[in-house]
Amino acid sequence: MSHAVVTVIGSFNIDHVWALPTLPQVGETLAGTYHTGPGGKGFNQATAAARAGARTAFVCALGADAGGQLARSLAGADGIDLHAASSDAPTGTAGIYVDRQGRNSIVIGPGANASLDADFVRAQAGVLAASTVVLAQLESPVAAVAAGFELARANDAMTVLNPAPADADLPPDLLALSDLITPNETEFCAQLSRHHGERLVADTVAALDDATLHDHCRKLLPQGSVIITLGAAGCFVSHAGHQLRGDERAFYRVAAAPARAIDTTGAGDAFNGALVASIAQFPDRSFARHVAFATVYAARATESAGAAESMPHLAPDAD
Repeated sequence: MSHAVVTVIGSFNIDHVWALPTLPQVGETLAGTYHTGPGGKGFNQATAAARAGARTAFVCALGADAGGQLARSLAGADGIDLHAASSDAPTGTAGIYVDRQGRNSIVIGPGANASLDADFVRAQAGVLAASTVVLAQLESPVAAVAAGFELARANDAMTVLNPAPADADLPPDLLALSDLITPNETEFCAQLSRHHGERLVADTVAALDDATLHDHCRKLLPQGSVIITLGAAGCFVSHAGHQLRGDERAFYRVAAAPARAIDTTGAGDAFNGALVASIAQFPDRSFARHVAFATVYAARATESAGAAESMPHLAPDAD
């Protein structure tokens, strides 16, 4: 693949997943069923983008171990153009608990992901320059993500930041390099507090009136667009007044698509990968239509167990 449409900069993990009736409490031991499979926010999103029809490249760091070999094999199977830095650290891992309602708790061991550096990302200038959209998260070092966004901006690619996990460092200069950010309600509250000192409770975000929520979004990212994903409540979209991206309104809500969810692990990643795949393939469509496709794609992803492996083969309509 010489001309990627979507490039994802991010993490690859081996997920270790326990399915339980309820999530464990402090000091509690529970019995559950176990499986393992591929994950990492970056790889999940790259897999979603590829399976949603976009030509996709993935920039990451992998260990010289079975996990790294698996990443290479899976990327090849989905036609993902892999650009992997070699690391002496083991490939990243994650421990995931999933309850009978599909809710999850996750602990990450960064491993090789922490070794992805700005110099390696800059060395991928060719693939970044050929991209329509560059997507990243915060499971990789900030300097590496910033280097990728600087190259993307220099070549007129759209930069999309999924500011996850919520406790990750997000400096103001990386926010300024982002055309679009896609936090969930917890991540949105965390970054609003860090950057503006405003305290919101994540569980109350979906119930805020639209004008108030739009105002908070404009404070966090004045120059760009914000999508707050709200789980079963859908999502909220906020644009800067000068850039509506084909929409008629500066802010609005999109309802969640119906789903028979069995595992929400990777649902946000499904949304992000599908969103950028739609934007890259159909740049002239309204932003609302891209978001609507992403909500459907994410809903379908929750109907299968696992993270990367749950991403459906589902592309936007070509009409």
